[in-house]
Amino acid sequence: MQILELEEIKRRLEKVDIIPAIERGFVAYSSGTANIPPVGELQLDKGEVHIKYGAIEASPYYVIKIASGFYGNPELGLPSSDGCMLAFCQETGQLKSILLDKGHLTDVRTAVAGAIVAKYLAPRRVSRIGIVGTGIQARAQLSYLRSVVDCREVVVWGRSHSRLDRYVSDVTEIDPDFRVETTLDVAELQERCNLIVTTTPATTPLLHGPLRPGTHVTAVGSDTPEKQELDPSILQRADRVVADSVEQCRLRGEISHALRDRRIQVDRIVELGRIISGHADGRTDDDQITVADLTGVAVQDIQIASAVISERALA
Repeated sequence: MQILELEEIKRRLEKVDIIPAIERGFVAYSSGTANIPPVGELQLDKGEVHIKYGAIEASPYYVIKIASGFYGNPELGLPSSDGCMLAFCQETGQLKSILLDKGHLTDVRTAVAGAIVAKYLAPRRVSRIGIVGTGIQARAQLSYLRSVVDCREVVVWGRSHSRLDRYVSDVTEIDPDFRVETTLDVAELQERCNLIVTTTPATTPLLHGPLRPGTHVTAVGSDTPEKQELDPSILQRADRVVADSVEQCRLRGEISHALRDRRIQVDRIVELGRIISGHADGRTDDDQITVADLTGVAVQDIQIASAVISERALA
């Protein structure tokens, strides 16, 4: 049994092309070759803890992931996320690896999912990327979008000038080609951007419709029943509504709010794995408005943990 610390995990991850690996995970989920139980969730006064776990038939491991979000931590000089992953042998049930990633693998696999969504749903010409939020995921999403989107013009929304300034500094270190403008008015971001990623733990909508024609929105912040970043009218007016997991999104995320408000019906929702496999259409027109709701599925954790353990992307 091996124990992998964060620095070793990062070193191994650099060797792996993780986007195709996680794409295969989504396809496995949508094709029924993954066993993914419901999410475990613990709500605390200062934060939240998610337990996601499951197995993919083709993987040598089943994985249990514990990830937390304590959103007041940055004020204490601490990261807002933490966690670890446990990988067990599917043949024997023996614990094979403990990945002490401090939530890093969750951050990466979430950002990779955002890049995958953009690959299939973003308009052909992205004029500006809009990032709603200034936290870890706001940085990670932009970093991984570089591999699938040519645009380097960015507008970022935050709640304070100090957080926005730190964000700009960090992002330009990631890629000096990024040209980042800041705003305290999310409506300005909506007007100027046609690829928008929302990354906050908001519990009341930040984005309100209508969106400009051709806009794509990826919502990654709303991963519990209480969180909400998009007004349900945005999903109602969208030409394509995509879920990482239809079953999960019935209960949590943006889609759950739109379903409860009767703004959309379940039969309008397309699962991401079906788009990747070619069994459903993604974007088919540059004027379409598309929305993807990413609540986080354990197949992502299985694929990224397996890749780190083996130092290669497994099937």
